[in-house]
Amino acid sequence: MARRSAASYQLSLAVLAYLMEKPRHPYELGKVVRERNGQESIDYKHASLYMVIDQLRRDGHIEAFETVRDGQRPERTVYRLTDSGRAELRDRMRTQIATPAKEHRMFEGVLSLVAALAPEEVDELLTERATALAAQIARIHEHVDDDPSIHRLFHIEHEYRLGQLEAEATFVREFQQLIRDNTENFTTFWTDLRARVLTAQSEPPS
Repeated sequence: MARRSAASYQLSLAVLAYLMEKPRHPYELGKVVRERNGQESIDYKHASLYMVIDQLRRDGHIEAFETVRDGQRPERTVYRLTDSGRAELRDRMRTQIATPAKEHRMFEGVLSLVAALAPEEVDELLTERATALAAQIARIHEHVDDDPSIHRLFHIEHEYRLGQLEAEATFVREFQQLIRDNTENFTTFWTDLRARVLTAQSEPPS
């Protein structure tokens, strides 16, 4: 299979999983992705879905099953999983569940460069981040709590994401406290380091 972005890879995995349940046409697949994931765990775009379906068809993992028409709506092609698709789904699911992946996240990367900004500026930005994290956490809770009749199994990825967000929110609070309390001269060292760097930059070359 050709190399693809992480987003399209996850979307294609979702298509395979939902077609394992029963044959579906693209519109129904998109509806299931939106309803079950709230676009929190899988990045869904209408155009991307059709590209993913076409790629899976060309790879032999899905095939056209039938064409249906609902009233005056255009005909829709219903797809089903092939034996190759079942094997692909199983292999990819087993790999992703069993193998921790190093995901190079933007926040982790920028933290390694955080001394480029002043501590008080970082503190302000962390407050903004904390607000954004709280909003994301509330949104996921709202999605999960929206229909209590849905079994917990179908929300388990949201529990994982909530755990990540809540852990990050805790880190942000602790980082801010570290800056504000100057624990172990943390902020003093940071400020002095920036002062030395800025002084060195202002000196004319020898």
